[in-house]
Amino acid sequence: MKWFLLMIIICDAVPLQGLANSVSTRPQVVNIGAVFTFNSLIGKVIKVAMDAAVEDVNASPNILNTTTLRIIMHDTKFNGFMSIMEPLQFMESETVAIIGPQRSTTACVVAHVATELKIPILSFSATDPTMSPLQFPFFVRTSQNDLFQMAAIADIVQFYGWREVVAIYGDDDYGRNGVAALGDRLAEKRCRISYKAALPPAPTRENITDLLIKVALSESRIIVVHASFIWGLELFNVARNLGMMSTGYVWIATNWLSTIIDTDSPLPLDTINNIQGVITLRLHTPNSIMKQNFVQRWHNLTHVGLSTYGLYAYDTVWLLAHAIDDFFQKGENVSFSKSPIVSELGGGNLHLDALKVFDGGKIFLESILQVDRIGLTGRMKFTRDRNLVDPAFDVLNVIGTGYTTIGYWYNHSGLSVMPADELKNTSFPGQKLHSVVWPGHSIKIPRGWVFSNNGRHLRIGVPNRYRFEEVVSVKSNGMITGFCVDVFIAAINLLPYAVPFELVAFGNGHDNPSNSELVRLITTGVYDAGVGDITIITERTKMADFTQPYVESGLVVVAPVRKLGSSAMAFLRPFTPQMWLVAAASFLIVGAVIWCLEHKHNDEFRGPPRRQVITTFWFSFSTLFFSHRETTTSNLGRIVLIIWLFVVLIINSSYTASLTSILTVHQLSSPIKGIETLQTNHDLIGYPQGSFVRDYLVHELNIHVSRLVPLRSPEEYDKALRDGPGKGGVAAVVDERAYIELFLSNRCEFGIVGQEFTKNGWGFAFPRNSPLAVDVSAAILQLSENGDMQRIRDKWLLRKACSLQGAEIEVDRLELKSFWGLFVLCGVACVLALAVYTVLMIRQFRRQCPEEAEGSIRRRSSPSARIHSFLSFVKEKEEDAKARSSRERQLEDISANGSSRCN
Repeated sequence: MKWFLLMIIICDAVPLQGLANSVSTRPQVVNIGAVFTFNSLIGKVIKVAMDAAVEDVNASPNILNTTTLRIIMHDTKFNGFMSIMEPLQFMESETVAIIGPQRSTTACVVAHVATELKIPILSFSATDPTMSPLQFPFFVRTSQNDLFQMAAIADIVQFYGWREVVAIYGDDDYGRNGVAALGDRLAEKRCRISYKAALPPAPTRENITDLLIKVALSESRIIVVHASFIWGLELFNVARNLGMMSTGYVWIATNWLSTIIDTDSPLPLDTINNIQGVITLRLHTPNSIMKQNFVQRWHNLTHVGLSTYGLYAYDTVWLLAHAIDDFFQKGENVSFSKSPIVSELGGGNLHLDALKVFDGGKIFLESILQVDRIGLTGRMKFTRDRNLVDPAFDVLNVIGTGYTTIGYWYNHSGLSVMPADELKNTSFPGQKLHSVVWPGHSIKIPRGWVFSNNGRHLRIGVPNRYRFEEVVSVKSNGMITGFCVDVFIAAINLLPYAVPFELVAFGNGHDNPSNSELVRLITTGVYDAGVGDITIITERTKMADFTQPYVESGLVVVAPVRKLGSSAMAFLRPFTPQMWLVAAASFLIVGAVIWCLEHKHNDEFRGPPRRQVITTFWFSFSTLFFSHRETTTSNLGRIVLIIWLFVVLIINSSYTASLTSILTVHQLSSPIKGIETLQTNHDLIGYPQGSFVRDYLVHELNIHVSRLVPLRSPEEYDKALRDGPGKGGVAAVVDERAYIELFLSNRCEFGIVGQEFTKNGWGFAFPRNSPLAVDVSAAILQLSENGDMQRIRDKWLLRKACSLQGAEIEVDRLELKSFWGLFVLCGVACVLALAVYTVLMIRQFRRQCPEEAEGSIRRRSSPSARIHSFLSFVKEKEEDAKARSSRERQLEDISANGSSRCN
């Protein structure tokens, strides 16, 4: 019993001793360093916020136990060198973590050193999206990455339908990397940055003025400002003086502007007037009771306004406190040792040997990344890529003396006017943004672009063609006219803004220029647009943007045709010889099948052989007119006849329709039946010089280039077709339908053969991502709706048709392939009927003539004899066969009775 009590005492003492050791390893004070500029816009807020956080942490009985958290703050005084050196001084002392530096440019340098010394660096203001945890494993961002802010701006640009933006930024790592992220996000929305306007990190007013003048000369009026707190407001002041805060401009500022408004509110009247109508973003923080209490408390702490950076600074201190508490609960100690790499460098005058490695740095970093708590800014939890969960931004519109919230942006759902707590309870986000008051006090959504204000007219390239002046032509006096030009001018006149332009001829007027080359010159900047008969094809869409097609025009084949006169044998024209042969054979076969099925029991199909043959022929061909007099009595015969009459009905109707067309409509005949004929023969083919038709025939239809003959004008078309392949001409010409219709308007000896084998259209070409292409497309649709397009077409392209234009190319003769299904159906019916009939006859033969079947088997008669007996039975009339069978049975009965009496 004594030994048992002793063991209990020892077992109870061990955990108590462990607990005592655990408590003893916790230091009385844990030091955290903070590096920022005290008098900066952010510094004035975060200093107060961190002091309040340290006070609350040390006053809380639920965290750190007996350990006191102490933050040592160093002022960098707006000096980048000091921002680097001050953290190094902390690394000489026993500091477990550093909050800061304030700017991304210096945070990158400090993070390299922190990685080597294993001291976590936490920053809520260094939001450079390129600071990756793979490169800087000991850098922890405790606010949102700028990558999400740029995604929000891209969604806003897409929401309003803008395509291009101008980005103004400071020329440092923070500015360049932020704008690069914006460019990536815009590209995902099929938008782009048209002009990257970089300013020095500390620009003068003259620098800003020169840059904004360049921006004003650009086309885009959507300006994104990723600025510094130092010169951002100065930029808007200069912009207002230059008239760039007027109607038509759109200014989108990153969260630097909302931070200024929150911190220094109310802003001076001149300042607030400079930013009227600007859209800005702010880090979204949920409206919780904890946050409301802190805001009320804030007014007692300082006269400075509370920005989101103050909230994130407060939560960062609490995050470190929870991480330190978790670190100690794991039984870890705060200890430092010398770095072997630093020791190799030697101390020197820089005293680098004073830098120490935090022995528990990796474990402490894990404790930081595992924190999951609710703070003033919402949930503080890190994802795998070390971003805070649920990134969100408020979208603000500066109006009057303050701002209004026009919506929110959420990483998982995009733009919405609903707060996060309401959005979680619905599957439909509803409206994306409320209405905005834009610069110039306008509520109309700006178009987002204007023509460059540099006095230059748009150079519109027009192909100078040698053919078809109705489409487009360049006169000797330099005047350019035609259908395409009139459509373009009419569309431009419908735009709600002026478009200064000049038409420039492309080509020498003797050889037809290549429209593909014209489109290529648009991409190089020689021309600002292309107007003319520019067919929209795949190759060209890769180089430029096209408007809505204003003419539908596919490729067709034109060839010499001749009028077909009536003839004595015209009635044979509807069917091909093969079709006539199969149809005639089918009549005979069906007649023979009906005879087989009806011969045994139908007197109309019996008699002398000559009569039976005549009856069979008469019956077969009389079904063509449904005038057969013979009746069918067997079920199988009726089934075959019904199917055959259905086939005859279809063939008869088709023949009648085809013959009617042949005899009543003017028929044109041509040895060329369409593009298929040209693919199979070896005749020469004409095509329009400079057109895409050549490449299409060669690459898509595999027609050898030696067979293609370039033609420049309608006159050359005419001569080549008249001469034909035998006299150095061509068998046919392949061109677009719009041209061929003009060509045939006064040439009756030619015609379109076959079907249109491509579907293309003409459109106006513009540089890639040109907003003018969209507006002109809308204008073309408006021209089509109000009838102006048809009036322009009638003016230029409507011609009196040739007297034979109403004629049709010779109708294709009806071939066997169009009816083979009917013939197969009828054939199957005949075969099945004969098969069933044969089986029935065999059964009757065995039943009515059993002695012949059994006797032939006993006598082992030859197969021919048995077949002859069976055929004789089939040929015999059914009533005669039954009577004969009855007489034979009676004779057998008499014979059997006589034998019994003798016995």
